[in-house]
Amino acid sequence: MDHTIKPLVIPVFIPHSGCPHQCVFCNQSIITNQKSRVPTLPRMPDKTAIHQIVTEYLQYKGLRKYVELAFFGGNFLGLEHEIIIQLLDLVQPYIHTKKIDGIRFSTRPDTISQQTLDLVHPYKLSAIELGVQSMNDEVLSKSRRGHTSMDTLKAINLLKEYPYKIGVQVMVGLPGDHEESLFESTKKVAQFAPDFARIYPLMVLKDSLMEQWYTQGRYQPLTLEESIRLVKGMVQIFKAAKVDIIRMGLQASDMMEDESMVLAGPWHPAFGHLVFSELFYDSVCNKIDRSLELLKSERLDLIVHPKSESRLRGDKNINLKRLELRYPSLKFSIRLDAALSADGVDIS
Repeated sequence: MDHTIKPLVIPVFIPHSGCPHQCVFCNQSIITNQKSRVPTLPRMPDKTAIHQIVTEYLQYKGLRKYVELAFFGGNFLGLEHEIIIQLLDLVQPYIHTKKIDGIRFSTRPDTISQQTLDLVHPYKLSAIELGVQSMNDEVLSKSRRGHTSMDTLKAINLLKEYPYKIGVQVMVGLPGDHEESLFESTKKVAQFAPDFARIYPLMVLKDSLMEQWYTQGRYQPLTLEESIRLVKGMVQIFKAAKVDIIRMGLQASDMMEDESMVLAGPWHPAFGHLVFSELFYDSVCNKIDRSLELLKSERLDLIVHPKSESRLRGDKNINLKRLELRYPSLKFSIRLDAALSADGVDIS
């Protein structure tokens, strides 16, 4: 697999499909920007719909050598076994002709079992993502997840017996959660050594139970600033455990920008960028503060990889402005160096 170019991911959304109940925060139709379950026919996948999706996305392959089809938005292994096999079978012609290299899906921890994994094992799976959300059982209960932290532990231990990459999806701002319990939960997830993680701030969505709690004053969502600070801490925990963060924040869409659909919460279309910018700012400050000699200079060059310049600058150059206020005797300029790692910064 060529890691220099990100793979092409072909998304097939199955919102709410296979879910035994609805969590307090959930409205998958808004999250996935799909107003109906796709693909659907009564008790049977729509072959034409999948073919159209695959054909459309393959046009954008470009130089990418690796292509995955991903079933998102539902609880894949919670589907009827007949439907699971039908969906996977529909992808096989593209696997055989090497137009698609692998299949990935998201599912709940309590649907991982020897039986379900044996069911899908004959197919060319590349990754399985678990909707962990939290490792705090009280938080899981208040969120009405319907599974426990022990289900996650058992699921990951079982998945490690298979050759699939393991992904985890965790949330910040869940009811009953707070900074201490959030970071403790994140540390437990990181100790499982998953291959990658997605971090989602909780949004108050229309037609979710959280909407009722919010309007009744029973739930107060995080501010954008609070959410960025907490997710920054989570990223640092995952990074120390060498867990790759592949997404922070929900995917931007027309529905997510619709205030009648997204009622409250720390929404920003470039949430991950804001978190990375905070991390770069902290890194620069730490380097300066560790060397008093730097404070005697008149000018400092901030050196980053070309791909990371915007993260270093921050939204509307906010990081440069903050640095000038914090260190009024210094003038800052940015120098690009492709030899640096994309998440590193140096000063000179």
